[in-house]
Amino acid sequence: MRSNNPVLSRLPEAAGSGYAVFEGAPGRRRRGTSPVPVWPGVDDTYAAPAPADTERMTYDHVIMRTGSLFAVLLVAAAATWLLAPGLMLVGLAGGFVLGLVNAFKREPSPALVLAYGAFEGMFLGGISKVFEDAYNGIVVQAVLATLSTFAVMLMLYRSGRIRVTPRFTRIMLIAVGGYALFCLVNLGVALFTDVNIRSGGLGLAIGAVGAVLAALSLVLDFDFIDRGVRQGIPARYAWTAAFGLAVTLVWLYIEFLRILAILRGTDE
Repeated sequence: MRSNNPVLSRLPEAAGSGYAVFEGAPGRRRRGTSPVPVWPGVDDTYAAPAPADTERMTYDHVIMRTGSLFAVLLVAAAATWLLAPGLMLVGLAGGFVLGLVNAFKREPSPALVLAYGAFEGMFLGGISKVFEDAYNGIVVQAVLATLSTFAVMLMLYRSGRIRVTPRFTRIMLIAVGGYALFCLVNLGVALFTDVNIRSGGLGLAIGAVGAVLAALSLVLDFDFIDRGVRQGIPARYAWTAAFGLAVTLVWLYIEFLRILAILRGTDE
């Protein structure tokens, strides 16, 4: 599962439109900016006249699809927490595989996105139960931190304090890709040795970096939705937006769990 939601960096654009930097009036294009990468062939599809009956994505579409995805995720998480925390590893494996499939699939599949939510919910329910048993109240703290960060980043994006530019996108892709590679290497080392660098002061610093990257990735998610609605992409891509938000918020929640666990551990 690529934590930077690569699918969100490939928004199919309407013919003739470039990458917009939102300063003042919506849709204004800055000279010298390059087009956003798109899926191979998708830009050609949108260069042709759209069928009259094609439904375009709206904010309501995104809200409804996101709500459906998180409903599945939360039900699976609650069931795993109460009935079978051991399914955490099944959820981790299934969520990882379906995350990759959804990220690189050209056309969004509602069934696969919802299946991702179910597996990811199993993983979150199990790991949350483990952390809660070790540190009473930590799950509520992590949820509040995640929701607060989401609200702050949304306000910063809507106010124009943070703007998505091609340079910002490239830097985020490199940074998140490097962080994902580090996490995979660290996981492999932790599985086969007794070494775990994600603990103590160093682990706290690494967790802070991960949380910052996850928070900034939310801006890319917001930008995908904003541009998609304004450019009138097909309504089916609301599932892409929902999937992207789920990936980022799950990542942010896990980072907060780790940070809080380290802080709570040092206090004991």
